[in-house]
Amino acid sequence: MAYRADNQHSSGPAVYQITVRGIIEANWSNWFDGLTIAPQANGETLLSGPIVDQSALFGLLNKIHDLGLPLTSVRRIHMKDTDEKDE
Repeated sequence: MAYRADNQHSSGPAVYQITVRGIIEANWSNWFDGLTIAPQANGETLLSGPIVDQSALFGLLNKIHDLGLPLTSVRRIHMKDTDEKDE
């Protein structure tokens, strides 16, 4: 079985939404590489924003693990390419 990675050559960082159980205060944004931190009413926190590559994503997930926050979901947001060429 062959592995094929989609969008390996896409330009720019991918946008992710990461949800954890527990509340993270907004002032932790710099520690989470500038991601937007949005505490939710259900006791979870949504971290969202661009992540430059897989290595940065794994580093971020390690930070979440080190804090002991249970990971609820990791979702990559596919943005429509807005750099269409005029022909």
